Parts: sequence; C-alpha cells; structure tokens
Amino acid sequence: MDLIPSFSVDHRAIVPGIFISRQDQVDNGIITTYDIRVTKPNKEPAIDVAAMHSLEHVIATFLRNDPEWKNEIIYWGPMGCLTGFYLILKGSRSPKEIYELILNAFKSVKDNDIVPGALPENCGNYLMHNLEMAKWYAARFEEYLVSNADNPKIFEYPKSDRLVTDKGQEFYDS
Repeated sequence: MDLIPSFSVDHRAIVPGIFISRQDQVDNGIITTYDIRVTKPNKEPAIDVAAMHSLEHVIATFLRNDPEWKNEIIYWGPMGCLTGFYLILKGSRSPKEIYELILNAFKSVKDNDIVPGALPENCGNYLMHNLEMAKWYAARFEEYLVSNADNPKIFEYPKSDRLVTDKGQEFYDS
C-alpha cells in the first residue's frame, strides 16, 4: 500500500507555517490542499480540542464570508493530530500568495464574542468549545506569522529522505 503524501513530510523538521500539501487535477481545474501548521509536531503540545473546534468554526466562517476569497474556499478543517488545519482552495497559489488570507483569518478570531454555529441545531458537539483558548492560539500564530514572514521555512515543506531500492521502491523504517 502506498504511503499517502502527507505522511511523507518530515514531521521532525516541519515548523509552523503555510505549506502546499497536495494539488489535484479536477474536471474544471486544480484544487490545492494547504497544510496550515499552527504548532510544531511532536515538540509542542497539540492544540486543545475545544479551542481547535472553536478555531474551526470561527475561521471557517471568516473564510466563507471573505468577499475576495469566499468563492475559492472548498474546505477548512482540523488535522487529526491537532497541530494545524487543512485548507482546500480552487486553483493553484503559492503559500506566500495566501499568507495574507491566513494571517487575516487568525487575526479575525480576536474580534469574536461568540463561536458561530455553536448551537445544538448547528453543531454536533456544541458544548465542546473554548473561545478564550482559541483566541490565545490565534494570537500566538498571528504573532509567529508576522515575525517569520521573511523566513522561507514557513512556506517550504520538509520532505523525508527515503532510501530507494534498485527496483525503485521506497523504504520506510518502522
């Protein structure tokens, strides 16, 4: 069985940032999946589950209401490892081209007094939210993005080097 592309990223070397995870050709163009990594995997604690849920609601609402981008947004949701989010957009843009969008999305969290859609009729786990903690994570990531805007590491995925056999198969150690 082939290893999926997101598992070929060297999680020992990745830093928080904005990365292209994959690009897929669809009937009417390209869709791009971005890895929006908020914490350093296996070094920093994962994002609190309730805060992650609140960030998902607030930022999804921001993205889907942004006049410039709303028609390009396909998906915004958390990674299973709770270290960041996936953003899927129509088209093909570099991580630097969506930097302002991501920065503004995380900046927008501080302006919320409620979590959009956090009602029993709108959310499958409406009691599991923590807006104050979400604001803390958002402010922390915003500050990080601003202070590292000129650092190419926040835009370039570190790939794992794999041993390749004579027959072209990649070797993955356990």
